[in-house]
Amino acid sequence: MKEKIKVLVLSDHPFSPSGVGTQTRYMVEGLLETGEFSFVCFGGAIKHNDYKPQKWEKYGDDLVVYPVDGYGNHDMIRSVLRTEKPDILWFMTDPRFFSWLWEIEDEVRALVPMVYYHVWDNYPLPKYNKIWYDSTDVVAAISKVTHDIVANVSPDVELHYIPHAVNSGFFKPFEKEEKEKLREGSGFDNKFVVFWNNRNARRKQPGTLIFWFKDFLDRVGHDKATLIMHTDPTDVNGPNLGAILHELELTSGEVKFSTSKIDFPQMAALYNMADVTVNISDAEGFGLSTLESLSCGTPIIVNMTGGLQEQVTNGEEWFGIGIEPTSKCIIGSQDIPYIYEDRISKNDFVDALEKIYNMTSEEREALGQRGYEHVNKNYNFKHYVTRWRSVLKEIHKKHGSWETRKRPTPWELLEV
Repeated sequence: MKEKIKVLVLSDHPFSPSGVGTQTRYMVEGLLETGEFSFVCFGGAIKHNDYKPQKWEKYGDDLVVYPVDGYGNHDMIRSVLRTEKPDILWFMTDPRFFSWLWEIEDEVRALVPMVYYHVWDNYPLPKYNKIWYDSTDVVAAISKVTHDIVANVSPDVELHYIPHAVNSGFFKPFEKEEKEKLREGSGFDNKFVVFWNNRNARRKQPGTLIFWFKDFLDRVGHDKATLIMHTDPTDVNGPNLGAILHELELTSGEVKFSTSKIDFPQMAALYNMADVTVNISDAEGFGLSTLESLSCGTPIIVNMTGGLQEQVTNGEEWFGIGIEPTSKCIIGSQDIPYIYEDRISKNDFVDALEKIYNMTSEEREALGQRGYEHVNKNYNFKHYVTRWRSVLKEIHKKHGSWETRKRPTPWELLEV
């Protein structure tokens, strides 16, 4: 029997609801179906009640998740490399969370190649990331913006474009009758429904959205539209959204919160029930909720930043409304010296909402249908898995297995 390629994964827990966790799950489950891979995962970024290794009957020993705090540490990596003997190390999310891993890249890459599924939001070119890119065997970019950034900052690193994907088995357009039944059952049959699905966090601009939505209601009528926000209104990382509603006197159902953790079919129902999905984040690596919305045939309104840009248009057609930032401020920190923060204007956003509102249902349906075709062509689940299968198999072929690893030479001899 042919030996399976074993991959060590450092990421959000593959069964967590985050975008990072969802994309990790898509990659892992898709490749498990091929029968050519097995996975050992550090399941991070969520709270754990039990730190015992987790297995699932469906996958047996081919999928083992070790619950961890954060994403791991030096000693955990050293231990799992020696005990599990993986062929490839695959890790994903913002590079700030993996500086500790790159500190021991000389140890790690002597044993396994490092594959980084890279998330980066914006320009200017982050030259301060060059040391991380150059300390990695392969970088896979989640968006065209990220791909361009890595290509310019570290032109010598092996680079692939593997955008996020949607599982259209769940996220798909419902029949018209089913949509109408959903809306009637929820009391939205005569309302224009705006959907927002994000974490209540500063960069997602949830408070701004509510204030601007009130301005939209002032234009069209407070009984004409409802904003559904799938989020935690009391998340400590964001504003108190309930207090904002009371301050603005939006207490008659103009804004509704969906706070329960729901599965893919239920989420697809919310997208299908909406007339438009919005995302006005000032920084967005990709923006999975709007991609899921398009996959359900619901158009989007987005800030033209990060990966949102390639969702709303293919350069020729539009699948909603993309709003150009009116402000591009340089912000930063000690770890990230500089990066643009893109802000749109209130008037542009309210105008965009009103434009979608004034469309006929047939016009909105046609716009959403084009978006569905765009996602189905460029961001489908099958292509996502195929790309990862091809890249990981080629890496394995190039670098070998544990016993046949072609060790990189961290030095060279020069004649003087």
